[in-house]
Amino acid sequence: MSATDTVLVSCADRTVWVRVQGKGSSTNSTALRDFAKEMIHCGAREFIVDLRNCQAMDSTFMGTLAGISLWLREMGEGCLSVVNPNERNAESLCSLGLEQLLNVRLSAIKNGGQALTLPLEEDRTARAETMLEAHEALIKTNPENLPKFKDVIQYLEEKLHLSK
Repeated sequence: MSATDTVLVSCADRTVWVRVQGKGSSTNSTALRDFAKEMIHCGAREFIVDLRNCQAMDSTFMGTLAGISLWLREMGEGCLSVVNPNERNAESLCSLGLEQLLNVRLSAIKNGGQALTLPLEEDRTARAETMLEAHEALIKTNPENLPKFKDVIQYLEEKLHLSK
């Protein structure tokens, strides 16, 4: 994670725009998760995640996107769209079966609103909880992901159990 890895957000009506600068990672996933939960609580039903300036995403970040999409699906309305993924990011999403859950588009809807930067997560327990939740969402989305992440989930569950 470098100082240039940020998540910018803006809102209008029931739509939330998210722009990832640098890398989408476990370091910025908790802030995105918490922000998305608050926006959904306030009535947001469409999330547009622009990856034009995102070089790479880790599994926690992709699982966080899956989790947001699953929350919207459970509510019975709304969607999460990923726009402008580079080839690497598109392959990463497909390798985890997320193209079935997320609406992946090649171009973005223009957003003229003011963007705010989400804070980075410094709390290790909150980060571990986000990582666990994200990886569980990846498995819920595609059960074939279980072998890929079962050790990660076991480690995080043990880590969180010890910290309580």
